[in-house]
Amino acid sequence: MKKLNKKNRTNAGMSYVELIVVLSIFSAMSSIVMFNYGGFQAKVDIKNLASDIALQIVQAQKSSLSGLLPTQAPTVSPWKPSYGTYFDLSNNKSFIYFADFNNLNGYEAGEALNTIDIQKNNYIFGIDRCTGVACVPSVPISPLSIIFKRTDSGAIFKDSSGTTLTNNFDYIQITIKSPQSMTAVIKLYPSGRVQIN
Repeated sequence: MKKLNKKNRTNAGMSYVELIVVLSIFSAMSSIVMFNYGGFQAKVDIKNLASDIALQIVQAQKSSLSGLLPTQAPTVSPWKPSYGTYFDLSNNKSFIYFADFNNLNGYEAGEALNTIDIQKNNYIFGIDRCTGVACVPSVPISPLSIIFKRTDSGAIFKDSSGTTLTNNFDYIQITIKSPQSMTAVIKLYPSGRVQIN
């Protein structure tokens, strides 16, 4: 019986060395996880922002196709609802969802239905016309109106001069960026297709 009790006492627990080793492994793993969490969260935030912008563009397309009438009265008669989104790099922390009240295929003051603010210090980095799979940024487009007219799901792109952009590009690319330099890209095709990369 004495031998049994003596045996149990020697295997009764962890030594201080074992405890220190376990704690140091745990703290090393925790620090690695905490270090990578910031980058992971920035990636998630920028992807969520890209999705939110794309959803707002698709909402403009759906509102136009369905003939949704806004609560504000249009200034042109007869009026068919056209909706769109407006981006301006001089204010790269927000964008505007609007109804084209005067049928001029672009955003003008007084047509905003909603101004969407971009949070967490993320911002719109660039708006470019692109040809081919790899987009080589050229002269930035800013401001840019993306309009959808009723009975057509295709997008109309209008630049700052009021010129409708046609035939010299495959898609418009909106690049958004986080303070940690994470980026996401939204591609808008003339057919009305919206793609997030």
